[in-house]
Amino acid sequence: MNSTTLNTLLKEYEKKKLDADLKFEKAKNDFYLTHPDLATLNDKLNSTAIEISKSILNNRIDLTKKLRKDFNDLKAEKEKMLKKITIPAEAKEPQYECPYCKDTGYITLDNNMTVLCNCIKQKIFDIEFNKSNIGNLEKENFETFDSSLYSDEVNEKKYNAKISPRQNILNIKNITLNFVNNFDDPNEKNLLFTGNTGLGKTFLSNCITKEILSKDKTVLYQTAPIMLDTIIDYRFGKSDLKEIYDNILNVDLLIIDDLGVESLNSFKLSEIFNIINSRSLPSTHVRKTIISTNLNMNNLFETYGERIFSRLVSNYNACRFFGDDIRLSKAFNKK
Repeated sequence: MNSTTLNTLLKEYEKKKLDADLKFEKAKNDFYLTHPDLATLNDKLNSTAIEISKSILNNRIDLTKKLRKDFNDLKAEKEKMLKKITIPAEAKEPQYECPYCKDTGYITLDNNMTVLCNCIKQKIFDIEFNKSNIGNLEKENFETFDSSLYSDEVNEKKYNAKISPRQNILNIKNITLNFVNNFDDPNEKNLLFTGNTGLGKTFLSNCITKEILSKDKTVLYQTAPIMLDTIIDYRFGKSDLKEIYDNILNVDLLIIDDLGVESLNSFKLSEIFNIINSRSLPSTHVRKTIISTNLNMNNLFETYGERIFSRLVSNYNACRFFGDDIRLSKAFNKK
């Protein structure tokens, strides 16, 4: 991880948290100005709580008992008053962008260890690794999915299938939705997208990415050639790449695009096997992988051999995309 990237993001988070805190204080003060009785009651509750603490420290048992009764009476009075009015959310508590780290960038685990929150980790992934790999998720998502771009013609000779491209893509969509909905289920298989270019593999990868990010998971999107070159650089001594290597193995969702266009050798084959195998092993948290390739299943076996192919067959739901290039169809329809 580039320390400059992290420091820049932490400064942004500090400002974001400060803005949220200031907005909360203003909203709370504005609310109490219009409800002075509630403000007075709140002040009494706070002062009584302080007096209880003092009486406990001074071991004044009778006074503590009386103060606790007073506190409970005030609390009941406040609850009764609140039933008659509605406090807006922004006046109840700060409206942080991330409810987990409260816009600090860090969370504390059960063992009191402090780690980076997924929200800031994803921002680092997007800046340093994903770059332009992930498309416009506001335009490429399940809401904008359009099956009408695919032919409803059943042509077994042309498509080598007994269903139409439209029915096929709808079947694949259902598989991807199951993948999203059951993401935390270790028994839910990974996804293997095969088929020619322009058939929607990247679009559906982006659809999944948007949904997984909304679940506060992390997504790392890498093309096979760049990913393998990065691993080779790390293996040959570039220690600053250790974090990206660790993330390839441990990120919640790894998307490997363009498998099959990389120049292969025995070293790269070994690394591909290691990634596919490692991410399929039981772990303290569920890790899923999507692999996208223009190769068909026969080509995959011929290119990567039985060892890798068997892992793909065992641990991945294979989705074959077929039909006519929808990008060409879109371009033609615009004319």
